[in-house]
Amino acid sequence: QVQLVESGGGLVQPGGSLRLSCAASGSILSCNVMGWYRQAPGKQRELVATKISGGTTTYLNSVKGRFTISRDNAKNTVYLQMNSLKPEDTAVYYCNCRVYDRGRYLDDYWGQGTQVTVSL
Repeated sequence: QVQLVESGGGLVQPGGSLRLSCAASGSILSCNVMGWYRQAPGKQRELVATKISGGTTTYLNSVKGRFTISRDNAKNTVYLQMNSLKPEDTAVYYCNCRVYDRGRYLDDYWGQGTQVTVSL
């Protein structure tokens, strides 16, 4: 039994900032990869940022230089600092935990989603 709890979404003006948090708990001891995905109305879900336990990061091109992903491995928690927000960043943001067994993909776990709205 695994639970991912997200927080930090809300309404912000263009150019503003938000910080999302996601904590994983339950039967898993550690997420090999943690990340954030987002889905806007009428659009496909897309990867925003990921961070492996060793520290390697990846970002969606459109958020590079504006968003920063970080992890607290001891707490199994991932954060997404979002700066210089634009209206096109408006979406539901989902936390993801990916687990491997001896280097092989095992499973994905997802948070419930948190709404981010960037608008005047």
